[in-house]
Formats: sequence, C-alpha cells, structure tokens
Amino acid sequence: MGPFWRSAPLALHLPAHGRGRALAPDLRRLLRQPPGRWDLPELPGFGGPLEPEGTVAEAQQRAAALLGAERCWFGVNGASGLLQAALLALGPPGSRVLLPRNLHRSLLHACVLGGFEPLLYDLSSDPVTGLWQPPEPRRLERVLAATAADAGSPAVALVLVDPTYQGLAADLPALVALAHRAGLPVLVDQAHGGGEALAAGADLVVLSVQKSGTGLAQSAALLAQGERVATAAIERALLWLQTSSPSALLLASTAAALEHGASAAGRRQRQRAVARAGHLRRRLEGLDLPLVANGDPLRLVLATAPLGINGLEADTWLLERGVIAELPEPGALTFCLGLNPPRGVERRLPRHLEGLRRALGGPPLAAFTPPPLPLLAAPELPIGVAWRSPAEAIPLERAAGRVAAAPICPYPPGIPLLVPGERIDPARADWLLAQRRLWPGQIADTVSVVAGS
Repeated sequence: MGPFWRSAPLALHLPAHGRGRALAPDLRRLLRQPPGRWDLPELPGFGGPLEPEGTVAEAQQRAAALLGAERCWFGVNGASGLLQAALLALGPPGSRVLLPRNLHRSLLHACVLGGFEPLLYDLSSDPVTGLWQPPEPRRLERVLAATAADAGSPAVALVLVDPTYQGLAADLPALVALAHRAGLPVLVDQAHGGGEALAAGADLVVLSVQKSGTGLAQSAALLAQGERVATAAIERALLWLQTSSPSALLLASTAAALEHGASAAGRRQRQRAVARAGHLRRRLEGLDLPLVANGDPLRLVLATAPLGINGLEADTWLLERGVIAELPEPGALTFCLGLNPPRGVERRLPRHLEGLRRALGGPPLAAFTPPPLPLLAAPELPIGVAWRSPAEAIPLERAAGRVAAAPICPYPPGIPLLVPGERIDPARADWLLAQRRLWPGQIADTVSVVAGS
C-alpha cells in the first residue's frame, strides 16, 4: 500500500457510515462492549430471521412498519444473498425472468441456482460517460411486448435496478404499473436506495444498509408486500441460501440502521450530509468540473470523459494523493460522500480534482459506443449448462462465433458485459475488444468459451 495510507486519506467510498463516523447510535453502543460479547447464536428469546418469535422477529416487524412493507427479513450475506433468495422465490426451475443488462452478477448466480432462463433486456447508455441509463416506460413497453410475442414460455417476473450505482433513478411507479398490468411481480434491486420502491408498488425490494444507511458491510434487508409472491416461497428460498448461524452483530446492524434512518435524528443526520453535499456540488460546478445529474445528492459522479481522462486512470492518480473514490469507470468516477462526509471534503476534493484536470486533462474522449445487443435476448445455451461446461481460454480476438462459458465482469460495478451461454457474434467481439482497452487491467486478454462451441 502507498504511503498515504499512513495519513488521513480522503475516503469517499462505501460503507456509507464513513469509517464509523455515521454509525447508527445503537450499533455504536453495541460495538463499545467487550469484543465478542455480541457474537451470539440463535438463543431462545433472540431467534433469527426465519423464527416467528424473538428479538430478531420483533426488529423485523418494526422495520417493515417503518418502511411501509408488510414483511421484512434481515440478511447477513449482503444484498447479493437476498437478491438471490428473492429471485428463487419467484418461480420454479425452468422459469424465465426478465433481467436488465445492468443487473448485478449475483442475479446471474441465482439463475444458475434456480435453473432459470434469463431474458436480458437492453437499456440505453449515455454516449458521453458510457453509463447505463434507467429504463424508460416506453422502452419497457417494448420489452414486455417482445416478451409476450416470444415463442417460449411466459416470463414469471420483472427485475429492476433502481437507483443505479451512480444514483440514476427511473420512473418506478410507471414501470411497476406496466409490469403489473402484464401480470408480472416486480423485484427491485435497491441496494443503492432506501426502500422508495415500496411506495412505487414493487412486490419485493432488497436493501443494502451499508450502501445507503448506517450499517456495517453485509447488512441487508428483503422487503415484501402484496400477494403476488407467496411468503412461504420467500422463506423457503431464504432457508436454502442463508446461513443457519447468522451473525448477531450483522442482524443488530441491520435493525439499528433501519430504525435510525427512520428516526428524527437519522433524518437530521441525512439533511446535514445533503446540505454539505450540495455546497460541494456547487463549488465543483463553479470550477467547470462536469458532474453527472442524478437523484442521489450523496453520490457525486464526475464525468471524466469530457475532461479527456479515463476514469480508471483518474482513480489511480487520485489514489496516489490519498483520495479514495468508490467506483472508477472508463467515462466517470463516482464518489460516495456518506451520511457524515469527511472533514474538509468541500475544500480538499475541489483542489485535487483541479489538479487532476491540469495533470491528465485533454480533448474530450470519443463518444462511447453502446453494446450491439437486441432489445431482448436469452443465452443460446442455458446459463447453468454453459457455466459448468468444459471450457477453454482463447484470445478475445478469436472469440467471434464462440459461446461464452463465463462472464466478463469488471468489479466494481459487478455488471456483466457478457453472460455465460451467449454466442459472441463479430459485432459483440469487436465491442468487447474496445471495452478491454477502456478497462485497463480489468478485462483479461482471453475469454472463457465452451469447448467445441
């Protein structure tokens, strides 16, 4: 690690508690106890996420009431584990599920575990930054029409990601209404949000309280409402995928973060953070530094491409100077300010970003090319079959015509550029080669393909 780690870095990354500055008060008190005292099993009276009685059950009931859900389950394997359980609750093996191209890779894993066929629907992307854009109602109408016209079995559910990692938000009420009119329950991956999807009518919502709340990493919650998804199916999937010995610390972290976020003190904490974030944004805009407009004031997204800088190179330069961003991408760099932004960030970050522009800036980067994908597509080979098949690694330059045996997935953000089972046509191969140049060090020179494909 570089020498700056020995000083105080400007940490603008997750968890949102900001290295402890914004931890929920109840969690902070718990962590002050002697080490290990909070490491408890599912004792009588304490219980666990699937127990009908006990402290955990009562905390889940309170959280559901605070967030406007009918039911709530805590998880200790992050939003990833709860997304997988939620998807498995939506249908039997062989089901087809509508998944956006900006899905988190954990949902691909759920398709393998559940024997699902993913119907991947395409999204628009911003040519300036290359960022996936939230689906518009008109586009979703086209997706649903294409799904209805498809010769295969009907889809059993729609999955949405909202907001995105960068805080971009869709018109959720309109999207959910369209899905419900088509007879589809809706699962919203709201790992980067606060449960707003419930008010929009979503049936299942997954939260990560370390990303938008004051909890520890791996603290998460699954919220449900309505009758479109059976409670028994959800609890069965949770039983399959969640540990039988959940961490009492992480359960307490989830409860404390959700209750604090809904409290008057939690609202004041967020208002203070938002006010500081607004001041910082105005200062950066006054310096003509291009920022991406989004719906989350605590996610600051610098558009590096207009400055002539690849976001990954910007991240490396800033790291050497003690500035730690959350998410570098070829056309943008995302900073997470958290619920108690670092001291002096309003002064320090503008200075560093001005230095970045002077050091690396140049003519704007070329417009980003969207992937050459159809509106709706399913892998040619079942995803679980492809991922388990004998595979060979070949140079990406020779991948055209072959079937992918593993995803290509820069991390973060954990969004697959290629899904196992997809046949790589020449246009897609050329696009992936361009992506490799844009993601230096993140995409290998070889791709895993199904042997003999």
